[in-house]
Amino acid sequence: MSQRLQILPYHPSWAFEFEMERDRISRALGQLARRIDHNGSTAVPGLEAKPIIDIQVSVEQLNPIRAYAEPLAGLGYRHAPHSDDAVCPFFHRPSEWPHSHHVHVVESSGAEERRTLAFRDYLRDHSDVAHQYGVLKRQLAALYDAGKPADRETYAIAKTEFINQVVQIALAQGYPRELRNAV
Repeated sequence: MSQRLQILPYHPSWAFEFEMERDRISRALGQLARRIDHNGSTAVPGLEAKPIIDIQVSVEQLNPIRAYAEPLAGLGYRHAPHSDDAVCPFFHRPSEWPHSHHVHVVESSGAEERRTLAFRDYLRDHSDVAHQYGVLKRQLAALYDAGKPADRETYAIAKTEFINQVVQIALAQGYPRELRNAV
């Protein structure tokens, strides 16, 4: 049976859910975590989203992966090996779909950290662009089966062109806000 990706209206509880998980991750990783940020659509007030809390954890160095993979596993996160592991190892919980939380680990002050935060901050500041993104996500979600990992990946890839265009504009305008004066 086909299961459509759920895109829900924004819910203010998502910020609280992030804060609770941020604190758990912070305790587990200690000084390893340079920053822990709420990212993804649930971090943008007013934006529709899959009900999954996306968290970006910035670390000094990505290798060895076990330095943060083991503490995250202790919190119920499963590493999902992927070709992007060299720039952004990905973890999710629970181990089976549907997931409630995603953790993306990036290098502190690196390009991926800046890119992700620039996209989030730009959408927060430009509700018209956030609305366009929401429309795109709803259209794409109707095409894919959430129960199939390959379909979930295809959904993510289908958003790439839009995201890359927004990131390019955001970076050119000095986003992300929090890192404007950093590095």
